[in-house]
Amino acid sequence: MPKFSYKAAGSAGKVIQGLMEAGDKQVVAARLQEMGMIPMEINPAKGSRKAIGFSLSRGLGSLLSRISGKDVLVFTRDISALLEAGLPVDRALSILIDVAEKDRFKDVVRDILKSVQGGAYLSDALAKHPGVFSTFYINMVRAGEAGGVLEAVLGRLSLFLENVQELKDYIKSSMVYPLFLVTVGGVSIIILLAYVIPKFSIIFADMGSNIPVTTKMLLGLSDFVRLYWPFFLGAIALVIFLVRRYLKTPGGRLRFDAFLLDMPLGGDIVRKIEVARFARTLGTLTKSGVPILQAINLVKEILGNKIVAKAMNKVFDRVKEGERLSRPLGDTGIFPSLAIQMVTVGEETGRLDDMLIKIAENYEKVVRDLVKRFVSLLEPAMILLMGVMVGFIVISMLMAIFSINDMQF
Repeated sequence: MPKFSYKAAGSAGKVIQGLMEAGDKQVVAARLQEMGMIPMEINPAKGSRKAIGFSLSRGLGSLLSRISGKDVLVFTRDISALLEAGLPVDRALSILIDVAEKDRFKDVVRDILKSVQGGAYLSDALAKHPGVFSTFYINMVRAGEAGGVLEAVLGRLSLFLENVQELKDYIKSSMVYPLFLVTVGGVSIIILLAYVIPKFSIIFADMGSNIPVTTKMLLGLSDFVRLYWPFFLGAIALVIFLVRRYLKTPGGRLRFDAFLLDMPLGGDIVRKIEVARFARTLGTLTKSGVPILQAINLVKEILGNKIVAKAMNKVFDRVKEGERLSRPLGDTGIFPSLAIQMVTVGEETGRLDDMLIKIAENYEKVVRDLVKRFVSLLEPAMILLMGVMVGFIVISMLMAIFSINDMQF
């Protein structure tokens, strides 16, 4: 029988963690409730080695003070579970203070609890921490409070954050190996140019014009790396600084985002990421009772590409004038025809929110496939490039060594 690890709130408000053998998660939840505990998280138990690694990684993560999106996700998932179990907001928050792993996040939750106990709404308490909770997050909670369905909205918000985090993690993990190749290959080439080739330059010093052209180029590059590496690093740092400054300007960011959308290989990935993000955000907002116009304004803050976000202004104006959402979306030229057709069907059937979620799920899967295909092409291309560069260095040195035989003594 499989084992499940669980995290539950006891009758005294203390969080309890443990393992339980059961047929599925529902059986574990039922047993915990029979024991007078409120299930907060139930997952399949991992092996001891994996569990040790997991606890170590969480321990290292707790040393970092920066509050990440994963911290907000865990907080949302836990408070949703506690509220669905019937606990009041203040008691749920007091339990989550003990659950939070980072001291900084404990302080945030403690301040939220203090505001709630003072009579403030949860959304207003969250709004005091804009660096942790986004405007989108706060408006979702506010909509749940207004409709009296806070626990249901937090459940949708938890699902939304989980899907967004999974997509981010997938893209990041897919790029680990290519970045590893670039780092190892670059360091290897620098070592060859800075330490290995200079030793051969002493041997070739007396050859004069007999040195092959490629070897002269290589020796010159080696001297440049050894003598001017501080200026080289300074130039790289200056370029990075200037580029970052340029991207912070409105015009620079728009041009860069337009370039991303027009890239031959990566542009399609960027476009579909934005479509998935737009659909999931708008679908989650409308499903939670947020009016469509307010939802479109909130979506603009979630979108990463400023070209797509700017297009939402025209969409907002036309929807405000009474048009359906599908037509202005289609006129932006950004959204694929399939997504537009699905939005049209959602409007005609009165299930726009459900259709938007389906669009998000569809394009998130498409993004994963595109990223996998892109990385599968990128990896051999990078290996080939590194091989050519190292091969050029080796062949240039061998040609110079063979040329020694042609020297006249």
